[in-house]
Amino acid sequence: MPSILSISEVNPPFIINQNQVMEFAEELFSESFKDIKRLLPVFLNGQIEKRHFAKDLEWFKKDHALKEKNDAYIKSAVSLGAEAIEDCLKNETFLRESVPYDEIDAIFTISSSGISTPSLEARIMNILPFSPNTKRIPIWGLGCAGGAAGLSRAFEYCLAFPKSKVLVLSIELCSLTFQRNDRSKSNLVGTSLFADGVACALVCGDETNMHYSKQSTVPKILATKSTLMKDSLDVMGWEMKNEGLHVIFSKSIPAIIENWLEQNVCEFLEEQHMNIRHITHFIAHPGGKKVLEAYEKALNLSEGMTDVSLQVLKEHGNMSSATILYVLKRFLLKANKTDTGLAAALGPGFSSELLLMRWE
Repeated sequence: MPSILSISEVNPPFIINQNQVMEFAEELFSESFKDIKRLLPVFLNGQIEKRHFAKDLEWFKKDHALKEKNDAYIKSAVSLGAEAIEDCLKNETFLRESVPYDEIDAIFTISSSGISTPSLEARIMNILPFSPNTKRIPIWGLGCAGGAAGLSRAFEYCLAFPKSKVLVLSIELCSLTFQRNDRSKSNLVGTSLFADGVACALVCGDETNMHYSKQSTVPKILATKSTLMKDSLDVMGWEMKNEGLHVIFSKSIPAIIENWLEQNVCEFLEEQHMNIRHITHFIAHPGGKKVLEAYEKALNLSEGMTDVSLQVLKEHGNMSSATILYVLKRFLLKANKTDTGLAAALGPGFSSELLLMRWE
């Protein structure tokens, strides 16, 4: 089965703590919400302590046209994405030697927070010495489920081509979609939650040379499952307006998780002749504190199984698709031989992406 050999993460340059964002939001939203003081605890209740942004806080105090925002997205995405790829292929924590660029067969590029044609990996391939024959698979629009979906598609690619080495590159600059004049509660919640982050994973087929791996055990992907909930298009996503992307973020998401996810997960594990008690590590995309609590309740998880996801949320916020790769990286450093992991992420559609892994 395909293996995950290395994961890198790259944080954008501006670190902003949650109190700073809360003060900014109070000033911005006070005219629209007369009860703004009552709503501000959303910034603290989520337990996020700091986030990384591509621009400093002053940038968000001014209006920016869609072109300006998207130009900033492309510029930062290419720079940070190239850095993440370099770190992934040369990562001394996970690899005993660097993996040459020309040994990469395909790049799956995941993003939902900006638009680029040519796609981001094409721009990066003009900076880094990849083979011109490297296959490009850009995936857009999966939101928070995108990182897990990218791993799933890489898994399927490596099953079909077992000699392949592929990259899953997730680039999300959610802050650059911020709408200063959007006075909706969805925008207020999004302002309290979303952040920027970039991560890259190296996935290798069974017939690749594993001598690159430095770790005594690596996670092998055993199976995946993608599920779409019908008639749920309004749960989360973007609404395109003249000013750009406006966030759609339903308050019903935790309830949907509690009522829908359990059956989805149980069916997936039963197909693999397992149940939730066989899972050592729950590798959850931390969509928010309430989302993690909904996971715990829906799946009756053992105490502590969402601690790693919560820590990533505290330190980075919700970086959309990139977040689950940040979480998975931490499990690569702590998991032991024969441990099993269930990765789970939810995104627009409304949809879920599940992966079953075992460390070998």
